[in-house]
Amino acid sequence: MKNIVIFISGRGSNMQAVVQANIPGVRVAAVLSDNPDAAGLQWAAAQGIPTFARRTGDFASRADFHRAMLEVAEQYRPDLVLLAGYLKILPGEFCAHYQGRLINIHPSLLPAFPGLHTHQRAIDEGCRLAGCTVHFVTAELDCGPIIAQGAVPVYDSDTADTLAARVLKIEHQLLPQAVADFAAGNLSIRGKRVHNRRTAGEAGQNGAYGK
Repeated sequence: MKNIVIFISGRGSNMQAVVQANIPGVRVAAVLSDNPDAAGLQWAAAQGIPTFARRTGDFASRADFHRAMLEVAEQYRPDLVLLAGYLKILPGEFCAHYQGRLINIHPSLLPAFPGLHTHQRAIDEGCRLAGCTVHFVTAELDCGPIIAQGAVPVYDSDTADTLAARVLKIEHQLLPQAVADFAAGNLSIRGKRVHNRRTAGEAGQNGAYGK
């Protein structure tokens, strides 16, 4: 059984997608947040999942905050730490500690549009495709080896909100599948590329967990 600790900052819809997927061999051990008011914490607690939250302002520095969060996460002995809508930039110390077992989902087709406001930036640049990326986390922001990507069309009538909603549906498919592949031992990092034993030899890796 693989223990997973999930970090969120808000409603935690991607966290919910992972929990509801009931992935074989995976146990969501805890949900942690930098926002005690995050709606996702209430949802997780209702499922019987332990939760923990602290604000960065409660600590002398961001480094102290993430050091404390690391200590809490370690209590659950995670095989995987998942960033599912976690909006804080992790320090190098944190990334190094979980190297190869720290995964993020980002709402753009990396390497395009790292950082925030990805959907509006895609619209402003006239992109015809937008999407999301599941990737291993490194100390360099949104630059880790890519596990999976999903794309959606960008329509002339789109706003950042309508595009975000379309991308989110893909996120809810890709992230549980990535967790399932990690838990099954299908993923290996080769330089900047992630090899997926499940999809080796296939033309692409579309599809959601359980399909």
